Amino acid sequence: MAILIKGGKVYTIANGVLEKGDVLIEGCKIKAVAAEIPVQEGWEVIDACGKTVMPGIIDSHSHLSLFGDPSIPATSDGNEMTNWNTAQLRGSDALNPEDPAIKEVVEAGVTAVYTGPGSANIIGGTGFVMKLRGRTADEMIIPGTEAMKFAIGENPKRVYGEGKKQYPATRMGIAAALREALLAGQHYLKKIETAEKEGKPLPDRDLKLEAVGKVLKRELVARMHAHRADDILTCIRIAEEFNLDYIIEHCTEGYKIADILAEKKVRATIGPLLMGHSKHELWNVTLENPAILAKAGVTITLQADTSAGTKWLPMHVGLAMREGLPEEDAFRAVTLTAAEILGLGDRMGSLEPGKDADIAIFDGFPFSNLTSCEMVFIDGKVIYKKGCCDCGC
Repeated sequence: MAILIKGGKVYTIANGVLEKGDVLIEGCKIKAVAAEIPVQEGWEVIDACGKTVMPGIIDSHSHLSLFGDPSIPATSDGNEMTNWNTAQLRGSDALNPEDPAIKEVVEAGVTAVYTGPGSANIIGGTGFVMKLRGRTADEMIIPGTEAMKFAIGENPKRVYGEGKKQYPATRMGIAAALREALLAGQHYLKKIETAEKEGKPLPDRDLKLEAVGKVLKRELVARMHAHRADDILTCIRIAEEFNLDYIIEHCTEGYKIADILAEKKVRATIGPLLMGHSKHELWNVTLENPAILAKAGVTITLQADTSAGTKWLPMHVGLAMREGLPEEDAFRAVTLTAAEILGLGDRMGSLEPGKDADIAIFDGFPFSNLTSCEMVFIDGKVIYKKGCCDCGC
């Protein structure tokens, strides 16, 4: 049955704003978006007059379903702090579809997140994009969206240098260790290539080196955690040395080197913006960072980073707008641009015919703290309806 969302202010993202428009859903896809779509018999009509209709929000960097409640160690599965290189880990093996935070995040208008391992290790394993519906990991994960977590700076220093009194203990050591891991991956790939050319047996399969090899072959994006400007530039230096396809995560001091990041066409996930000063590398966090980077021409998305904290992502967007981030860039940062850097721009992030019917309806401007999300569709199905106890969510 077709569903017609009628009469709302429609932020299409890709084709501007309809002050009063309609969105037609057929099955799991968007069928049409227009100023006026005549109602046909048998359609379900949702009155969106006075409401805002937009694509479902996408958090481009999260740990939803892997970390759980930080006060309950039994639910915290996002950091395997036993070796600085755990490239062989797959975040999908820790995904908990029954994480109670998922419901809270959906109720904020979020329909998809990129989630994965944390930043304790220099190489932490693969994350993935998941839609916030389904009962199993296989139902939730979007195949082909896996990427590799890298991290430099204070987190691996604290875990291995301070905590375990072992290598690597400094920024020099972290950079060297990362290069060593990438070099080992190159040698592994070369052994496979030589064996295939000479018709000899392949080397024994090594899951860690195999995963690093996928990063080297640009089959996996390197998602590189860095806060300080010097750490960001170290990530870029190493990525360029090994020809990696990379994204800078957090990019907290990116505003200090915005011109360099723009020149190098860096993609960055910015945030969370309300981190406080819990460690030295966060001392220079500023809410102006997204605006400065966007105006410099850097491709940015906004992220909330944590598990249940993703429900506050709309508020983060509003704060970034208050500090100068243009409205169009703000909307794109949690919709189409987020989808594009996740490799999903062809199916998510905007209200266009043929795209997944992932839609959020708000009772006001989506990024105001006075606004509530009233309804969420994922793949054309109502996952959340405010005040409803039996809507299938």
